[in-house]
Amino acid sequence: MNMNWNWNKLATFTLCAAFTMAAGAAHAADLKEIRFGVEASYAPFESKSPSGELQGFDIDVGNAVCAKLKVKCVWVENSFDGLIPALQARKFNAINSDMTITDQRRQAIDFTDPIYAIPNQMIAKKGSPLLPTPESLKGKHVGVLQGTIQETYAKAKWSPAGVDVVPYQTQDQIYADLASGRLDAAFQDAEAASKGFLNKPQGAGFAFAGPKVDDAKLLGEGVGYGVRKNDAALKAALNGALKELKADGTIDRIAAKYFDVKVVLK
Repeated sequence: MNMNWNWNKLATFTLCAAFTMAAGAAHAADLKEIRFGVEASYAPFESKSPSGELQGFDIDVGNAVCAKLKVKCVWVENSFDGLIPALQARKFNAINSDMTITDQRRQAIDFTDPIYAIPNQMIAKKGSPLLPTPESLKGKHVGVLQGTIQETYAKAKWSPAGVDVVPYQTQDQIYADLASGRLDAAFQDAEAASKGFLNKPQGAGFAFAGPKVDDAKLLGEGVGYGVRKNDAALKAALNGALKELKADGTIDRIAAKYFDVKVVLK
């Protein structure tokens, strides 16, 4: 697309088209807002401040996208494993909750272009000999957030070898059980582990266990916004806004507030 065009006008047009498509597009009454589905217990991507306000990298980027498109952001909280069904049930327009793009998820929904990528890593007590391998984890209890790529990977690669993979509704519950000794390890993305647990008092005495885990098929190659398959115009509007926010450095500046490494995909 020629970026010399007035994107705000184009975005308004594409949003209008999206919301008036005959099959599954949002109603015209929703033109002034984008409803984002989010699971708000995964700092630093999305969490709540002491006063109950949503905060985090995904929240800031989502608000920047809405500002670029001149629409209101509305955040709808939902359990992570229920985000895709809730999107399909039209409870919101898009998923904005650190959801990695995978082939399995593409069977149910569509995605925008990838926005960022975060490595996946296991945590355990400091000095633990545990490694993210079936042999090392046999007989151990490993916590994962229900509905995540980490759950999919752990159940596919570790469970058959006798590892007790324990799904949780929220990441905070995982950290609590890890700290109390009910879990031997937890598997999540590295930034969530670092900023949401290891760098906090609750995470004292814990550390990353072993190297990052790579698997393009099961763990995906980047995070994007999930949209319904027939919302092509909304997807195009979101992609256009994200492209501009990457180009002008906005998303990099937001990322620098939360991460110590480069995460934004160009």
